[in-house]
Amino acid sequence: MQLATLCYLMDGKRTLMLHRIKKKNDFHEGKWNGLGGKFEAGETPEECAIREVKEESGLLMINPMLHGFITFPMFDGKKDWYVFLFTARKFKGELIDSNEGKLEWIPNEKLMELNLWEGDKFFIPWLFQEKFFSAKFVYENGKYISHSVEFY
Repeated sequence: MQLATLCYLMDGKRTLMLHRIKKKNDFHEGKWNGLGGKFEAGETPEECAIREVKEESGLLMINPMLHGFITFPMFDGKKDWYVFLFTARKFKGELIDSNEGKLEWIPNEKLMELNLWEGDKFFIPWLFQEKFFSAKFVYENGKYISHSVEFY
């Protein structure tokens, strides 16, 4: 089991996305993702999200908002991933040259045109709603199979 966060910084009409093109042997190579990563020992979801965003972008999130939780059974073929999804509309600092990939502010209406994981096309719109969600996305060998969701 792997705990992780996924964070989307929004500045009104744009969302900060990471094009995963720099790391060797990156399971996400070529995909566009939000920022985030694995928990370190003793971290809360918020602490993990803040640390990962700072490491990957140089920006400090202020008041990250938890929108949902996604289970990805055997996503990487090795273990189940449990991911807390956040947005932040307040942040400070200057963008850095990320060692994970290329950072870019994408207009919100263009997000679905990016090379996303197929499941992301379902949950990214949920981040703009006023509901909390709990979902499960099933992939096999990197291919989207199905998903289920509950909204609260």
